[in-house]
Amino acid sequence: MTTDTAADAHNPYRSPAPAPIPARTVLENAGELLRALAAPVRIAIVLQLRESPRCVHELVDALGVTQPLVSQHLRILKSAGVVHGERSGREVLYELVDDHLAHIVVDAVAHAEEEG
Repeated sequence: MTTDTAADAHNPYRSPAPAPIPARTVLENAGELLRALAAPVRIAIVLQLRESPRCVHELVDALGVTQPLVSQHLRILKSAGVVHGERSGREVLYELVDDHLAHIVVDAVAHAEEEG
């Protein structure tokens, strides 16, 4: 038995009819994306890049972690298609590929704050 509430009627993530299941490759790609976002440092990086593009040393300063650790996490995010970097002189400026990814992280953080 299901119970519908007024909140369900206005929930943009709930469809009135069962949605078709996406192709297996789409589901696998979504899983890879979520795994790439699943580390606290990577979540913090996405939140920082949501504000503006940053270079590695700015992320190191903002997050209070080492440069090798930031670089390692940026490589993972880059290979997952979450961020891309553009060289500017000796530095690489990193930014989010699109805003959809920031929404996923912001929603997850908001949910965690509500629960905690």
